[in-house]
Amino acid sequence: MPAGRHFLQIPGPSNVPDRVLRAMDYPTMDHRGPAFAELGQKALDGMRSIFRTKGRVVIYPSSGTGAWEAALVNTLSPGDTVLMYETGHFSTLWKKLAERLGLKPVFIAGDWRSGADPGAIEARLREDRAGEIKAVCVVHNETSTGAVSPIADVRRAIDAAGHGALLMVDTISSLASVDYRHDDWGVDVTVAGSQKGLMLPPGLSFNAISEKAVAASKTAGLQNAYWSWAEMEGPNATGYFPYTPATNLLYGLIEAVAMLHEEGLENVFARHARHGAATRAAVEAWGLEVLCKVPAHRSPVLTAVMMPEGHSADAFRATTLRHYDMSLGNGLSKVADKVFRIGHLGDFNDLMLCGTLAGVEMGLRDASVPCKAGGVQAAMDLLGSTPAAHRSAA
Repeated sequence: MPAGRHFLQIPGPSNVPDRVLRAMDYPTMDHRGPAFAELGQKALDGMRSIFRTKGRVVIYPSSGTGAWEAALVNTLSPGDTVLMYETGHFSTLWKKLAERLGLKPVFIAGDWRSGADPGAIEARLREDRAGEIKAVCVVHNETSTGAVSPIADVRRAIDAAGHGALLMVDTISSLASVDYRHDDWGVDVTVAGSQKGLMLPPGLSFNAISEKAVAASKTAGLQNAYWSWAEMEGPNATGYFPYTPATNLLYGLIEAVAMLHEEGLENVFARHARHGAATRAAVEAWGLEVLCKVPAHRSPVLTAVMMPEGHSADAFRATTLRHYDMSLGNGLSKVADKVFRIGHLGDFNDLMLCGTLAGVEMGLRDASVPCKAGGVQAAMDLLGSTPAAHRSAA
């Protein structure tokens, strides 16, 4: 085994803080007993504060894919049309899931180099005079490309079109890392997972639900059982769950929420934005290209870097892992072997970023990828010039 700690610099699962690990390292309690009610209510209330909603939040023992399915099956009926935007690999997977459920996705084509275009969404909704489109589904932070979609602008586009479609947003890789406001932005269903900005292992997923979405669930015709919001409602009102919850992950969730509020959500978002900017400064100094070509859409969570023509991203990643014990994210589907992804999210600080970028720079050198030296120094210069008020340890 190599000495030192493995650098897990994929865009999630992210590193789990020691405080969260210690919180989970506790005897499992009786999930039907009186003590659990307080814990369950604390977890649900805590997630309301992270989603920035006064409405209902549902917690599932599942991956984010389960929360995708829950959002759809609780609100829609067989054959319903849903408008989705192709921002990358994960928006494509959500579309495929919708198809398997018997829905009819209309997929607005994207180039995998930017977030969703609110203007294109508005134009398509204006064409739908019969109101056949029942939901608009957008990925907030597309993990495969490092592009963020402007959700508040998407909401305004739906309203400008005078359309009644539900707005559903995937925040699996953005919640607790990028500014997000479920209520203020008029989102109807927000989907999230535990393993990224929430700094937990995989295993929990979430739906935040508007009153409009709850009303839609009363007449939805898709079959659901495990994912049912209605089945959750009664037990959740007193802090319980209709089936066995992931008890020890809930311990960790409460601790993670406490850590986020101790730092302050605005400080968390500023820290992520700062690390994203420093990473892009390094990429520019290396003479490489960021996959997301729209500066305003570039993600604070991860940076996808394009490889020079004729060079393998996977070979570079393998070299970096072998020499420096650091895992970087791979390219997915359309960009497989063409990009590598640097995760800079969750429990992460300046020194961790500099170590990550040093590993990338040395790996590029060892893999004979044509690039310039000095990326780490460029990142350090940016970090050093940042006002102290914006500095925050994870």
